Amino acid sequence: MADCAQRPLRADARRNRDKILAAAVRVFAEEGLDAHLERIAKEAGVGSATLYRNFPTREVLIEAVYRNEVAQLCDAVPELLAVKPPYEALRAWTRLFLDYVTAKSGMADALRAIAAAGSNPYGHSREMIQAAVTTLMDACADAGTIRTDISATDMGAALEGIALTSAGPDQRERAERLLDLTLDGLTART
Repeated sequence: MADCAQRPLRADARRNRDKILAAAVRVFAEEGLDAHLERIAKEAGVGSATLYRNFPTREVLIEAVYRNEVAQLCDAVPELLAVKPPYEALRAWTRLFLDYVTAKSGMADALRAIAAAGSNPYGHSREMIQAAVTTLMDACADAGTIRTDISATDMGAALEGIALTSAGPDQRERAERLLDLTLDGLTART
């Protein structure tokens, strides 16, 4: 049985899992974390058995959604740097960060409950996000578009501050203004 848990998913099973995670984000955002899991299965276009085979409990699904959101946020960095100049990639990524924070704020109570039950939904998320910020800032510094006296840790703290004060969906405009202020302050002086 342990071997089955370690075996990579078949392509169709991976697609189903990804569809469930995407549907869960949408449904949880619309209806809250108490949404019926059957609704998520229907939205994903899979049967309830497929959902429960992948995610036996609501808590497992919520934790997987959170981890998937962190991975997508961090995986966006190389993609953005491949298609945009570094400073524009940083600016675009900070908007993705806002999307992530908004989604996470809706899951905060559930994630705390999962952590209290002994699981660690946060795992290495802070380190992953810090590495993403570092990669973006290093690319910007190499391009000469940002100040070099501001560390990636400082930028991470600024992003956390914006997240703490403006994470709600109704505060998006404020959060974007704060991001613009932060990014403008980061811009290299000529």
